[in-house]
Amino acid sequence: MSRIAIAGAGIIGAACATWLAGQGHKVTIYEPDPDGLPASAGNAALIALPEIAPLASPGVFKAVPGWLLDPLGPLTIRWPDLPALAPWLVAFLASATPGHGRRARAALAQLMQTALEDHRALLAIAGLDDYLQQSGYLALHDTPTSLASGLEEAEAVRKLLGHDYQRLDPAGARRLVPQLEGAFGGAVHLPGYWKVTNPLTVLRRYQAALRQRADFVTGKVVAIEQRSDGVAIRTAAGETALFDKIVVASGVWSRELVRGLGLRVLLETERGYNTTYSDLDWTLPMPLGFADHGFIASPLIDGLRVGGAVELAKPDTPANFGRAKAMRTKMRRYVPALPEGGKEWMGRRPSTPDSLPVIGTHPKDERIVFAFGHGHLGLTLSAVTARRVADLIAGKAPADNPFSLARFQR
Repeated sequence: MSRIAIAGAGIIGAACATWLAGQGHKVTIYEPDPDGLPASAGNAALIALPEIAPLASPGVFKAVPGWLLDPLGPLTIRWPDLPALAPWLVAFLASATPGHGRRARAALAQLMQTALEDHRALLAIAGLDDYLQQSGYLALHDTPTSLASGLEEAEAVRKLLGHDYQRLDPAGARRLVPQLEGAFGGAVHLPGYWKVTNPLTVLRRYQAALRQRADFVTGKVVAIEQRSDGVAIRTAAGETALFDKIVVASGVWSRELVRGLGLRVLLETERGYNTTYSDLDWTLPMPLGFADHGFIASPLIDGLRVGGAVELAKPDTPANFGRAKAMRTKMRRYVPALPEGGKEWMGRRPSTPDSLPVIGTHPKDERIVFAFGHGHLGLTLSAVTARRVADLIAGKAPADNPFSLARFQR
């Protein structure tokens, strides 16, 4: 068995560490802020198995100008950060082609085919109770054009993954979710969605289990050194340790480690905002998606979470919680019972311009494995990523890997 370092203890790093420790490897996890709230903590709690549509698609060219005119809309850019974001944005627009869309869907469908069973396997490895339940998902649409697009997407997913769907008029949607008292054009019911009790609880349970079977070090990995006798890591405190292999799972901060290895990656933060209500005397019977506004309302075991949207900005740019307020205001058009209050939060989703995560080895050194860039799908794809990382650690590299870092190398 190998000595393996994991850089990062968010949901991806924790999942990878759990799987590898379960195989008998000696695992050491490095995390600069063990009590912090990484992107997965603010997830809508969804295991979103039908979500295989890349953010970059041909329709984005028509939609983006309108979105950007609304500073609190589903997509915004912090304009002072534009110079830093420009390479990512250029690659994003270059990915918005039908051909890339087909390839991205096929690649994500590969992961989704086993994602649920991999979650169950990871639970068994960690010795944790089941936190999964099939919740379904109701996507609301304001206009006939939007509804037609949602149905087209649902049919594409059905053909690739077999998930059924149902078109509903407003009355049918209200039978499923009685709180929908406002006006909308129609809905698509998608039973193929699952959810967890609370994403932060899930993460903390994996981290707690890991403390019993792996070394947990509070520290940030700032450099990786390739040596003949192993792979060395250096922390921000100046400490150095030698391992057989390393997994880079540090979210958006993975890019600094990648660049330090002389490699190229396009990775930025799709910052998301949410509001969580923990004192309501009601909740929703299933997650709701507001398709024309880019956000979700999802019931947790201990409350209701309203969040989503995309803000492109540098990681250290101050938060704009007006975006969280805008989502609450828009939701009241559909669910007037939503009150003021709640706890606001902002997280940094690590995202690639082609909407595909990076899951693969260093192009010239199989001792270094990368696992980051999952965007909105970190929780959903955490377990399948862990399984694939374990395969890469074992030397089982796929012949054709659409998630390889090699796609970013010139």
